[in-house]
Amino acid sequence: MKDDRVLLDHGSGGLATKRLIEEFFLSRLANDYLSRLEDSAVVPVQEGRLAFTTDSYVVDPIFFPGGDIGSLAVHGTINDLAMQGAAPMALSMGLILEEGLMFSELERVAESISQACIEAGVAIAAADTKVVPLGKGDKIFINTSGIGRVPKGLYLGAHRARPGDVVIVSGFVGDHGAAILTARSNLSFGTEIKSDSAPLHALVSAVLERCPSDKIRLFRDPTRGGLATVLNEIAMSSNVCIEIDQDAVPIRQEVSGVCELLGLDPLYLANEGKCVVVVEEDHSQLVMDALSGLALGRHAAVIGCVKELGGVGRPVVTMNTSIGGRRIISMLSGEPLPRIC
Repeated sequence: MKDDRVLLDHGSGGLATKRLIEEFFLSRLANDYLSRLEDSAVVPVQEGRLAFTTDSYVVDPIFFPGGDIGSLAVHGTINDLAMQGAAPMALSMGLILEEGLMFSELERVAESISQACIEAGVAIAAADTKVVPLGKGDKIFINTSGIGRVPKGLYLGAHRARPGDVVIVSGFVGDHGAAILTARSNLSFGTEIKSDSAPLHALVSAVLERCPSDKIRLFRDPTRGGLATVLNEIAMSSNVCIEIDQDAVPIRQEVSGVCELLGLDPLYLANEGKCVVVVEEDHSQLVMDALSGLALGRHAAVIGCVKELGGVGRPVVTMNTSIGGRRIISMLSGEPLPRIC
């Protein structure tokens, strides 16, 4: 293209739009659905149930250690499907571009989207671009939707946790939130903290292959609000208490250091490549075996258990601390780090 940045003309629906779509997206994302450039894609389905999700991504900055807004949008949408045990079939993607966005940045995002789709084995079946005037956006926002096929007989949900169940997390928590925070603030701690952004459908599939599906209560990805908020959501949905051990929760030393310096709690930092699994106690080792055999799950840990309401009389999450005490882990209140995803 002649220019080096996005112009309003690229959102006109005319020749400039056609050239932008072909040069930046069709050249990287072409497939039997998207290449037709229809207003919707017709995707074949088999008998059974479909999972359907939608999400939007406004992360700032758009490039960060371990990923960018493009790969994050693909991973996040796949993960929302995976938490229902669904195998992703196709995604849609809408891009809102701000006038003045450098083509070099758009090319990086497009390449990242392409690579993330290739690695995950998922196609962008439908897509759209719009351009807003300079100052009316912030470089690029992405909206996605996704569909996935749910295996027959699989029923998962935050309402299914039962007293005696075991709570497992698939790896280190807080990486994504810490990575965005340090990138946004230009902070240096002597080591680079990378986002954990990654697709989780293969990990979930491995767990379902190893452990009987009726023994698994739920999968949840602790994104905004972090591990603490997800555990509270599970407790409230299932009307139970959850107890975790501070020493059992895997947290990188670098992430702990950032949190100590800035007065944050890693339990509330976002994750984009981790999941919480609640499973019947007798089958928890099968889940751990499945997770530990994968790169994304090699730091998995049993962090706690599900308990009766008892004398508390209401759903609550508590943590046994390293010094022998116990504290209540409440749901996130407020927004300590906006535009995290």
